[in-house]
Amino acid sequence: MAQWIGVQHNGEYRFGKLVEEMVVLCTGSMFESPEETDETFPLNDAVLDLPCSPTKVVALWNNSRGVAMKQGLEKPDIPLVFIKTSNTYLPSGQVIKKPNNYDGRVIFEAELGIVIGREVYNASQMEAAESIFGYTCINDVTATQIIDEDDNFAQWTRAKNFNTFTPMGPVISSDIKLTDVNIRAELNGRERQNYSLNDLFFWPEQLVHIISSFMTLYPGDIISCGTGLGALPMRAGMQIDVKIDGIGTLSNTFSK
Repeated sequence: MAQWIGVQHNGEYRFGKLVEEMVVLCTGSMFESPEETDETFPLNDAVLDLPCSPTKVVALWNNSRGVAMKQGLEKPDIPLVFIKTSNTYLPSGQVIKKPNNYDGRVIFEAELGIVIGREVYNASQMEAAESIFGYTCINDVTATQIIDEDDNFAQWTRAKNFNTFTPMGPVISSDIKLTDVNIRAELNGRERQNYSLNDLFFWPEQLVHIISSFMTLYPGDIISCGTGLGALPMRAGMQIDVKIDGIGTLSNTFSK
């Protein structure tokens, strides 16, 4: 299984392959003819960084059959999307910070992240599939009470884009079989979410196909597929683990 990882090494960002618990550093571009170097070290010694550098994370609302049924929602005609900005990106192992001047609920949302490997616009279904480099774990953190704070305008941007609100990683897996994938979340070691990709209205290839019809997707961009049932609030000091078969565990703590 090919897995890619981002680390801090000698004071700079580097990427590499993960091979039997060893990090093999690479040069060039992760998405275009990367070259392995002779620099290797154990994964346990690695300082994890973002697995890639997206220009944007495109996230989904109402892409879960279970959630839609619970909330009385219909399947949308096209994916309902919003953008998560670069200030929110957070590596595995670092702290999700509660926003200043907000005392409401902050929830975790365990999601599969699609990592784009080539620039794509208005992609056919085949081109969409070919543009997918791999998959990673995403925690789409949300300050839920802000969304409906103003009756005139749903505030998805503010609710979703506080600093540290998009943990991602720890790796990108480029050859997992989606039919075998389950997405799970554990809060302080207790399982709170567990759903399969069959719960999603729109699968990865469909998402890339439709989303690329109205925006260009660049190498490293991520589409976060939306979450299933079980997303819950976090309290200060809690650990939240997003676990996806074939990728690994994205682990962060929540603190003020």
